[in-house]
Amino acid sequence: MRSKFKLFFVNAMITGCFLAFFHTSCYSQSNILVEDHILQQYESLTVLEKSKPAFDLYQKGMIGYYNLLASGKKISNEKLTIVDFRLSSNLKRMWVIDLKSNKVLYYRLVAHGKNTGGEYAKSFSNIRNSNQSSVGFYLTGENYYGKHGLSLRLDGMESGFNDKARERAIVMHSANYVSKDFSKKVGRLGRSFGCPAIALKDHKEIIRGLANKSVLFIYYPLEKYDNQTQLQNLEKANAYYSSQPIAKGN
Repeated sequence: MRSKFKLFFVNAMITGCFLAFFHTSCYSQSNILVEDHILQQYESLTVLEKSKPAFDLYQKGMIGYYNLLASGKKISNEKLTIVDFRLSSNLKRMWVIDLKSNKVLYYRLVAHGKNTGGEYAKSFSNIRNSNQSSVGFYLTGENYYGKHGLSLRLDGMESGFNDKARERAIVMHSANYVSKDFSKKVGRLGRSFGCPAIALKDHKEIIRGLANKSVLFIYYPLEKYDNQTQLQNLEKANAYYSSQPIAKGN
């Protein structure tokens, strides 16, 4: 009787361990799936001027992109624009990536808000008349002509961080203070009222090309944002990616 009980106990232990291992293994593979895809895309990304965004930022951008799709947001223009406000405004810190061709289309200077900082961005806000930039994910809207000429409406996707963008008139536009000549004279780029302002070079082509539901991701390591953003949920991003034909090898 004792031997039978021991045998039963051992078998139960082995089965339990196997199931636990299987569950953990599957869970890990599930989480790794989208990360592997993102890494592969990053490594094969066709770049401009031998530059692409830092991997951690690209990864955040792609995870957010998939989470926007998973939440039902329509992205009809398959471009991801990444702005790295960790970098000096004297450096190019904006990459426009065509996700269809996996290619960096533009690598450009971009200004931050005048109350966000001098050479470096430091302070961010979602409040009207703050003249500060806002972090997070945006979907682009329509083109229009304003005081800066051809411009691009932006709709913030993250409550409390950038969802007031349209009512604050935070848009992408061009400005003559976004240039290497300006930064050489002043020691930094000029600054906007909170808009991601770009150089005059190719601005019409860029602004027209990004209109109508492409994704813009502006990043700076704010503890509050990193802790509270809902668009860095890896499991949701993976669930969406796993449901797509490309993930299934079709």
